[in-house]
Amino acid sequence: MRYMATYDLMESLRNANQWLGASALSMASYPMFSMVPNPALQWMAAWGEVTERSFQRMTAKPDWGIRTFTHEDGRDHLVTIETVVSRPFGDLIHFNVSGREEQARKVLLVAPMSGHYATLLRSTVKSLMVNCEVYVTDWHNARDIPVSEGKFDIEDYTLYLVDFMKELGPDINVIAVCQPAPLTLAATAYLAELDPEAQPRTLTLIGGPIDPDATPTDVTDFGRRVTMGQLEETMIQRVGFKYKGVGRQVYPGLLQLASFMSMNAERHAKAFTDQILRVSQGDASDHDAHNRFYDEYLAVMDMPAEFYLSTVERIFKGLEIAQNRFVVDGHPVDLGKITDVAVKTVEGGKDDISAPGQCVAALDLCTGLPDSMKASYLEPEAGHYGIFAGRSWRNNIRPLVLDFIDANAGRKKGTRKSAPKPANRNVAANG
Repeated sequence: MRYMATYDLMESLRNANQWLGASALSMASYPMFSMVPNPALQWMAAWGEVTERSFQRMTAKPDWGIRTFTHEDGRDHLVTIETVVSRPFGDLIHFNVSGREEQARKVLLVAPMSGHYATLLRSTVKSLMVNCEVYVTDWHNARDIPVSEGKFDIEDYTLYLVDFMKELGPDINVIAVCQPAPLTLAATAYLAELDPEAQPRTLTLIGGPIDPDATPTDVTDFGRRVTMGQLEETMIQRVGFKYKGVGRQVYPGLLQLASFMSMNAERHAKAFTDQILRVSQGDASDHDAHNRFYDEYLAVMDMPAEFYLSTVERIFKGLEIAQNRFVVDGHPVDLGKITDVAVKTVEGGKDDISAPGQCVAALDLCTGLPDSMKASYLEPEAGHYGIFAGRSWRNNIRPLVLDFIDANAGRKKGTRKSAPKPANRNVAANG
């Protein structure tokens, strides 16, 4: 019961801060005060507005906000999100562009389960929709999943990916972003051995910790420094009585958010101070750069405790993927069995979460894959977020990924379609 109390206490503190912000905004905006203009009241109202919005957005899943799409024909097409596979811990969804011919490129975008919703990849989805059929793994908030649905660890996660790949067929191109990269690699090897016909066409791994020890970061240092007992005692809580998952053990999203923000505390503090100043001066807007970023960044979800703990224990501490010792449902997964799936890695030179060297290690593990089917790319000035969103992704990385997909479109005879036209390049680069 003490863990339920702790979870509810965290939620109460969040709610109290939201209430304080709303109260400050209401009080400072009282009409009578306008008779005596006072800069302190303007600042108080601005502080209240920013504070209320910041703590309020932590509780709800953001909307994808992708409702229309302007195609090359100049017409706007409606975009509908269709659920292809529905599972307790996550769905496979498809962004269907109505009235447009089905695109030759089918892309499965594997979103991370690391404290944020799959909507974190909104800009990635929008950029790929231009000339791809886009499917996304939409993971659920663990606090909303009843205990009766059972556990969900990294083996279950891997099997979910296996089922999603089987559902989409062998002409799918998989792109895994950050945390799921090692498990997506394992899922591909699992299929290579047990169901070769269901393997994807290509696999692109973006900024993932395939070998966390290749280049240490604050994240890997933390994983080494603490024991599993300490993690379980200090990080794991039971969902409180407010949610459907009452009693489920989780790693709370609020704790993960606190960890993320502490890594760049000065930058975040300055961002919020500057936003309060802009609001007080009337220079802010509902969809300005600050709100667009933090509406997504502050929206966090809980992870199943067994998923979080097994990730730390087996991926970061045990290095089971890095040392090719991963086991799924009693079956040893051999990454060397990948012989017919082209693999590309993408890293950011300024990535402080999955530093350069951690992801490219996947290529050495694919011992059964010829060098002609391996590729890697390092974006020198990109941080962790920039390698799948923003200017670096749009101008440099996305064209390379699409060219890599096209170059391997017809590799498997009899099961591959003809390659679509190469993607338009904004910046010439070699992958």
